[in-house]
Amino acid sequence: MACRFILQNPSKRKLLHSTFASRSASTLVLAEHEGGSIKAQSLSAVVAANSVSRDNPVSLLLAGSGSSLQQAAEKAATCHPSISQPWAKLIQLVQLKGGYSHVIASSGSFGKNILPRAAALLDVSPVTDVVEISGPQQFIRPIYAGNALCTVRYTGASPCMLLVRSTSFPVPPLSGDSKSDGASISEVDLSTLDEDSICKSRFIKLSSEETDRPDLGSARVVVTGGRALKSAENFKMIEKLAEKLGAAVGATRAAVDAGFVPNELQVGQTGKIVAPELYMAFGVSGAIQHLAGMKDSKVIVAVNKDADAPIFQVADYGLVGDLFEVIPELLEKLPEKK
Repeated sequence: MACRFILQNPSKRKLLHSTFASRSASTLVLAEHEGGSIKAQSLSAVVAANSVSRDNPVSLLLAGSGSSLQQAAEKAATCHPSISQPWAKLIQLVQLKGGYSHVIASSGSFGKNILPRAAALLDVSPVTDVVEISGPQQFIRPIYAGNALCTVRYTGASPCMLLVRSTSFPVPPLSGDSKSDGASISEVDLSTLDEDSICKSRFIKLSSEETDRPDLGSARVVVTGGRALKSAENFKMIEKLAEKLGAAVGATRAAVDAGFVPNELQVGQTGKIVAPELYMAFGVSGAIQHLAGMKDSKVIVAVNKDADAPIFQVADYGLVGDLFEVIPELLEKLPEKK
């Protein structure tokens, strides 16, 4: 396993493959990366870290392949950064050395898999699904599927560990005057990880599909279909519309359970939490669990035959109509994406 800490201006920084850490920051952010760049969700976690306290620098912890893995080839499969157990042990090691006041991760599959394990090792209780930070020890999180907000005050031991919703901490655009002074970097010695760090899970391979479609979690436009589409073949209309709009494709849990699309496209309380500039819902009734995952979208457009569908309660624009008539007309009138 390899990791590093970046102390300043991480948004434009390319990743190196080595093992690093920092001792000077009070807030540690667990960062996910792909293709040499930090993922947008992790940058949102940095924004959240800055809102905890702007008086202290922020450290980023990243793991990846490097020389440390080559030197310990027999442990390579069980120390891979895609496996949560060694990640959690690494966080414990870094925390014991660095004494951070806060440890923060984005509330996605990456953070949800790792941070609770690390919290258990450090004997602290994490605060999850944070949407607002009122102070270093006071946070706001939704309850009852987002229908109420709860203020939580953390009174436990350090570190205070947080899982934050990336949609609630947007990354500000970089101005033309933005400059990076470089980050202070130092190395973490992984040789101190004991045999307990070697888990029973083994990394086999990492595969990804090449697609021109934007990522669902960070897309500016999302087109979502529900169970009313009736089949996987009909759901292709949603995909065609998304292609014309340069949008990501989403689905309700009912559509996923029916086998129309894979579960990584599910939007809702048990799927992806999204807040795009435009959210288009076709044949989506608006179950409370689905609304919890998309109601923070800037503009919501809904098409449904049922005038009493709950989706219309959160929609900015609603059309009572048959999606099998509306979508083909949209496809006909929208220009091809250039």
